[in-house]
Amino acid sequence: MNPLNHIAIIMDGNGRWGLKHKNSRNSGHKAGLNTVEKIIKETIKNKIKFLTLYAFSTENWKRTQSEVAGLMKLFRRYIERETKALFKDGVRVRFIGDRQKLDDKLVSLMDNLELYTSGNDKVHLTIALNYGGRDEVTRAVQRLAFEVEQGRLSHKDVDAETLAKFLDTRFLPDPDLVIRTSGEARISNFLLWQIAYAEMYFTDVLWPDFKKEDFIEALDDYQKRERRFGKIN
Repeated sequence: MNPLNHIAIIMDGNGRWGLKHKNSRNSGHKAGLNTVEKIIKETIKNKIKFLTLYAFSTENWKRTQSEVAGLMKLFRRYIERETKALFKDGVRVRFIGDRQKLDDKLVSLMDNLELYTSGNDKVHLTIALNYGGRDEVTRAVQRLAFEVEQGRLSHKDVDAETLAKFLDTRFLPDPDLVIRTSGEARISNFLLWQIAYAEMYFTDVLWPDFKKEDFIEALDDYQKRERRFGKIN
């Protein structure tokens, strides 16, 4: 069997689901949270240690003001509502992305959730919020360049392993499997560095409709893959 330690998911299709069922994109985002809860439980059940969810990209600010405001309100409510449940389930939560553009209330909730669950180890849930792969690498290079500038690091010592230590995901193993829902077949600026050798799984199912059976189907498909990492079997 292929080792499966880390799954990353691009949770796409919420807006389209909302327009189809409720004539409101934000209702789709709300419905998508129910799927998040189910998939976290399935991750635990299948003994997968790391789960990373793409919640809000650096490009999503281009959406309408009402949709962005609704999403931010939803994030705040989710953290307030789910903190105790996540802790009880043994979930350790971390956030990646640039927090500077987020409001103080949300950032405070994020900080508190990270601290509150920091002792948990059943599953490590990473939420990418105001995250973009190019933005992450840019910020990492800036931090690395500062260390070189200060004389704490030589340019001769800079390699892929060194750069990875400056990424938002420095505490995570690289994803083994990336799942994207809703029928789109692109990466959308998600974990560009980390998914160099990840297996990709695309499904037409919209995220709010993504059920346990769809998740298991993705896991089964992953086990059929031949993972070579550049080698020849």
